Amino acid sequence: MSKRADFLAANRGIRVARPGFVLLVNPLARPDGSRRFGVTVTKKIGNAVVRNRMKRRFRALLRELLPDQGMAGADHVLIGRENGIERDFGLLRQELVQALSRALAGKGDPPRSRGGRGKGPAKGPRK
Repeated sequence: MSKRADFLAANRGIRVARPGFVLLVNPLARPDGSRRFGVTVTKKIGNAVVRNRMKRRFRALLRELLPDQGMAGADHVLIGRENGIERDFGLLRQELVQALSRALAGKGDPPRSRGGRGKGPAKGPRK
């Protein structure tokens, strides 16, 4: 996947969070039954070298596991988390297998609250 609209559509689907990544699955994306995947890692994770290494690891996992364990006709997106780069590759594989099985069963995590964490402007009168 390379278009932003596809990533945003996946964000409206099933969400399964793990310590090293967040898996988003849009089950209604592909009527022909094919599977696609996308990987994204924000700049909060580290410099370009670190982000690219994490993306290579995620792509290798997805190429290995999606044909057998991915949801048919769906878009799959992995979002890297800070712990993902330090995690053992075998542990990441186990977590992805668990996340894919939860998504296949339709057991995503509950929706996140829309409330911010104090990043917006201060409320109340200014002094």
